[in-house]
Amino acid sequence: MKLMYLAERESLRLFGETITGDAFVSMPHGPVLSMTYDCINGNTKHKAGGWNDWIADKENHFVALKDPNMLRNPEEDLLALSESDLETLDKTWQEFGHYGAWELRNKTHDGLCPEWEDPKGSSRPIRIEKLLKILNYNEAQIKGIVNNMRDQAEINARLQMR
Repeated sequence: MKLMYLAERESLRLFGETITGDAFVSMPHGPVLSMTYDCINGNTKHKAGGWNDWIADKENHFVALKDPNMLRNPEEDLLALSESDLETLDKTWQEFGHYGAWELRNKTHDGLCPEWEDPKGSSRPIRIEKLLKILNYNEAQIKGIVNNMRDQAEINARLQMR
């Protein structure tokens, strides 16, 4: 979860866009992606061909592909990811993939993610405007990015209704 959060954060820093469009949330053990967290914990219903068809049940706080052979050809099977998405995921893995889960959790608490605030046993949304400011965007850029994100969320919601 932390690696996914850090990749999403890095994509936002580099490109002003996220990979998944998921919401950022502070949880007791650090920042997470809200919908992804719910999927990992089995708190959502999934369509055929979705999460449950691809991802194995979590075990010891780790998730994995149900069948690694499902990705026969990444260039074809991962078409929903752009080159910049793949580069961001790879960069995140190179930088943080060697840390253990608790080490990474501690790093997110100790300054790596200053947007995280201890929610005292609950959860608290991380305002995108706050995160963008931490990532050194100016007010005009923040407004544009937030508007683009809202537009994309509306388009995605309308497509889900079909």
